[in-house]
Amino acid sequence: MAQKGVQLDQESISCSICLDLLKDPVTVPCGHSYCMTCIKTYWDKEDKKNIYSCPQCRQTFTPRPVLVKNIMFAGLVEQLKKTGLQAAPADHCYAGPEDVACDFCTGRKLQALKSCLVCLVSYCEKHLQPHYDVAQLKRHKLVEPCKKLQDNICSRHDEVMKMFCRTDQQCICYLCSVDKHKGHNTVSAAAERTERQRELEGSRQKIQQRIQDRENDVKVLQQELEAINGSADKAVKDSEKIFTELICLLEKRRSDVKQQIRSQQETEGSRVKELQEKLEQEISELKRKDADLKQLSHTQDHTQFLQNYPSVPGLSEPTDSSSINIRPLFYFEDVTAAVSELRDKLQDILRENWTNISLALTEVDVLLSQPEPKTRAGFLQYSQEITLDPNTAHTCLLLSEGNRKATVMSRQQSYSSHPDRFADYWQVLSKESLTGRCYWEVEWSGTGVNVAVTYKNISRAGTSNKCGFGHNDKSWALYCRQDNYNFWHNSIKTPVSGPQSSRVGVYLDHRAGILSFYSVSETMTLLHRVQTTFTQPLYPLYAGLWLGYWRDVGSSAEFCKVT
Repeated sequence: MAQKGVQLDQESISCSICLDLLKDPVTVPCGHSYCMTCIKTYWDKEDKKNIYSCPQCRQTFTPRPVLVKNIMFAGLVEQLKKTGLQAAPADHCYAGPEDVACDFCTGRKLQALKSCLVCLVSYCEKHLQPHYDVAQLKRHKLVEPCKKLQDNICSRHDEVMKMFCRTDQQCICYLCSVDKHKGHNTVSAAAERTERQRELEGSRQKIQQRIQDRENDVKVLQQELEAINGSADKAVKDSEKIFTELICLLEKRRSDVKQQIRSQQETEGSRVKELQEKLEQEISELKRKDADLKQLSHTQDHTQFLQNYPSVPGLSEPTDSSSINIRPLFYFEDVTAAVSELRDKLQDILRENWTNISLALTEVDVLLSQPEPKTRAGFLQYSQEITLDPNTAHTCLLLSEGNRKATVMSRQQSYSSHPDRFADYWQVLSKESLTGRCYWEVEWSGTGVNVAVTYKNISRAGTSNKCGFGHNDKSWALYCRQDNYNFWHNSIKTPVSGPQSSRVGVYLDHRAGILSFYSVSETMTLLHRVQTTFTQPLYPLYAGLWLGYWRDVGSSAEFCKVT
């Protein structure tokens, strides 16, 4: 029992870092004790932002605690040393299957603390001590425990490989450098390690930077996912509310129509019944009079007949029945026809707007937008064939080349009247809508042209800024002249510099809000790029041309066929 008590005392005054009896014991503020050298070395390695912690309980201290020798523990350690006892190693100090074992230990081996590249032996703390005490052994190179020490021995010369052949990219011993590797580019293993270490650190920095970049991307995607889920939930909720309101509105209108039909049915039925009753009363009266006249007609006595005849009352005014059978028997069929017409119109509206809803859904892109192409070949993969809509063309614009080309004419063209036609500005819109990522090119001649992108609901009549491309918040336009370029949006003019060309390329990424204009010749040169948010996501954009602002008859612009 006494021995067990001594054993407990030994464990209680052992250092949890070196697992040996405390040497110059010190107690940190949390109450745990360590060797002064062990805790100092631990804190020197841990020094990060002036925060230090206890190796056992992980309590942190700021600033670094001042260490003072614990006199009581120092006395206990000295007393145990006098008894000739040593602290028993903890179970986790013995070598396991994955650990490097001490080559000098007999029986159950302890974990190796260091490996010696000169002795080619691994040592536990006890058997390593001579390398700290003996002068000759102090020169040996100690490294972290290594299982494959024999791999450091040259199989040809049985020497430690302390050199590196850069020619053959392999470790060699000194004898190899003057034998098989003579004349090769050889350096010491330490020098090569230094060089490779620099490369390794550079690679690690790149990897860590990439890790940081990818972690940032993950955070962005997580935020994007949360935004998508929130937006989708809100869209479902709002859509359900809107459709419910529409259904309620239709239900109310159905009830109103039913009520009005029944009310009109009751009114008209009452009128018919009233007329019917009058006619039946008149029939009864006429029948009575007819009976009286019949009886009189059968009187045999002429004198009696003549005396009674004047007393026969005359006929009353007949009931007006002129309206009977004049109206065709349709009555409420017109109501059915009107409701059918309403149904057809609603179906047309739903069909047209469903296209817009589908387009809006296809615009939802979870992944980050693809970068803008760098070459014309890259742009052409998004090329879109565009034609002009005759219903939008100003009457002084002639469309040709399959409605791809617009030319300013001196006389008005014989276009039919249409609400989509530009009445005052010499402009025209594309027939095709622009969604997703698309690219097209415009070849122009004459004084100049405005190459535009716009929403379809831009105003069509009047000379105000609401109609002109680039002079409102619904359109963006590059004004191309013979000697300069200008970009316009919402009546704000931005001068643009770049090489003059009769061909302009336009790139649109609807979802990313990118609109770019390029001068196209043998090479492509960026003229102007807009990073914006298209404020009407449910409505597609359209390409547009504005000619004739300068009244230059013969000026033209054509959407090119690009391949």
